[in-house]
Amino acid sequence: MGTRVNTTGSGRKLRSIALLIISQIAAMSLWFVSSAILPDMVREFSISEVRQAALASAVPAGFVLGALSSALLGLSDRYDPRKLFALCAACAALSGFSLLLVEPGGFPSIFLRGITGVMLAGVYPVGMKIAVGWGEKDRGLLVGLLVGALTLGSASPHLVAFFGEADWRLSIMVISLATSLSGGLILLTSLGPFHRRAPQFKASAIAVAWTNKRVRYAYLGYLGHMWELYAMWAWIGVATLASYRYSLPEETAVSLSKLTAFIAIGAGGLACAAGGYIADRIGKAEITIVAMAVSGSAAIATALSFAGPVWITFVVVVIWGISIIPDSPQFSALVADGSPPEIAGSLMTFQTALGFTLTIFTVQITPWIVAMTGWPTVIAIMALGPAFGIYFMMKLRALA
Repeated sequence: MGTRVNTTGSGRKLRSIALLIISQIAAMSLWFVSSAILPDMVREFSISEVRQAALASAVPAGFVLGALSSALLGLSDRYDPRKLFALCAACAALSGFSLLLVEPGGFPSIFLRGITGVMLAGVYPVGMKIAVGWGEKDRGLLVGLLVGALTLGSASPHLVAFFGEADWRLSIMVISLATSLSGGLILLTSLGPFHRRAPQFKASAIAVAWTNKRVRYAYLGYLGHMWELYAMWAWIGVATLASYRYSLPEETAVSLSKLTAFIAIGAGGLACAAGGYIADRIGKAEITIVAMAVSGSAAIATALSFAGPVWITFVVVVIWGISIIPDSPQFSALVADGSPPEIAGSLMTFQTALGFTLTIFTVQITPWIVAMTGWPTVIAIMALGPAFGIYFMMKLRALA
């Protein structure tokens, strides 16, 4: 049964969800700060391609470690999720500020990015838990709103870097400060009437992830989605900069690439809310298929437009960003729908861990393949993920 906590009606729900969204945006802004300021740091320091990739992939690596540790220890079961969110946000902010004390691209900076990922595992999943405690019939929308907040937070470093121009230290300070403030805001929220304790991670849940066809297909569809998502988010600023350099002066190309990344990723956040609303009405699997079909097509279009007219590349990248994320919350909802209720939390935890483990590989390998083949080939390879995901979501639909 749900535990009724601090509820006095729709006003408190709206207030809590609004504060939660703001907190999520502010805290998750730390995820892609390295990617957003990378061109500025590279102009000042010599950072190898391997270390550039490590700065980006250290965050999901830390996130996987943090998510599994949190589930095994049952932290969100034993403690108030708002306090856990606040503590992890404060620690993440501290790791962000600490980047100003070490050399960019060195081992200490990569280690600090890993710590950031560990701490953000106490922000994003915990925020999702707070959100679903406020509704049952509208959970598709609630989850969509939280993933939208994650997306806007992921986009925000590019906007900060755009206004900060070449001052990457200022960008780190602003984003770290925003993350620290999020910890205070989350404490002003309330827990909803459907707040539930998630079960601790169980090793037996792994077997169900394969033997249960609905869960297995949802997992495989999610992995196709994640193949594309974080590689695009991590490198789209760098990729568009490489494209724009063919037509624009260096300073203009750098500035426009930052703005492109922010708009593309941020617009996807807005699409998440709409996707969640529609999914509650027409079906979650249907939303994932449509979103992946559009995002895969947009990836191919981006590869074809590379080094071409700037406005064409800008438009197709924004379309790619809008379509790449609305399916994300629905994969988690599909796993919950297909799971035995007593282990649904464990299966979703394991799903997230697998997805972010895959992103470590895709983010890390991207610059190596770019060095061998160029950006168009790499971007086209990203489209393989949606094709893979669509295949398994069609199989899931066939089970209905």
